[in-house]
Amino acid sequence: MATFVLVPGTYHGGWWYRPIADGLRGHGHTVHALTLTGIGERNHLLTASVNLDTHIEDIVRLLDTEDIEDAVLVGHSYGGMPITGAADRRPERIASLVYLDSLAPRDGEAEIDLLPADWRQRTLAAAAGNGFAMVPPAFLIAKDARVSPHPLATKLQRIRLTGAYEQVKRRTYVHSSEFEGSPFLATYERLRQDPSWTVESLPIGHDIVRDAPDHLLNLLLAQVG
Repeated sequence: MATFVLVPGTYHGGWWYRPIADGLRGHGHTVHALTLTGIGERNHLLTASVNLDTHIEDIVRLLDTEDIEDAVLVGHSYGGMPITGAADRRPERIASLVYLDSLAPRDGEAEIDLLPADWRQRTLAAAAGNGFAMVPPAFLIAKDARVSPHPLATKLQRIRLTGAYEQVKRRTYVHSSEFEGSPFLATYERLRQDPSWTVESLPIGHDIVRDAPDHLLNLLLAQVG
């Protein structure tokens, strides 16, 4: 049996993965669906000091304290940033990396640098209230009242990578082709040219748990063995 570590995207907590987590557990696997510092039920920890390193450390501490040695580490959307950092720090604890319509940064890149101009403006505008907490847009709140503010510093901090994450040989990327105006298209185009990655494109929107839960569950189960 394997251990799955599921990291959500901006504004979301571990609950976003619940249908997938339940399915994986039903197959006998161990699942940790994380809510990162400052978000959801951990929003009381949201301060201006919560940054990308904080979220990377959230994952690393879980891997260490649970003594996980075979993690299938999954990141959706923004979650691609901290899972890359965690994989760079603990490659020996990770069997597989799965990026779900997300960013896959290289050394020295910040999310804000990788986004198209309109998304950069949207990101900064979301934190206009106090300057450090991005407020979720109304359409997301209407879909799920559990979404909560997200720390802006996680989008601005440049990731520092040694290259150790490349020791994780099993790397999969899933692109959502029906995500209109996707900020991840450049990432998809780069990775699909890289033979060290397994890349697929699905005709769905950004919310893969809602749009293709069965496909996602089967894809994750296929990471085992």
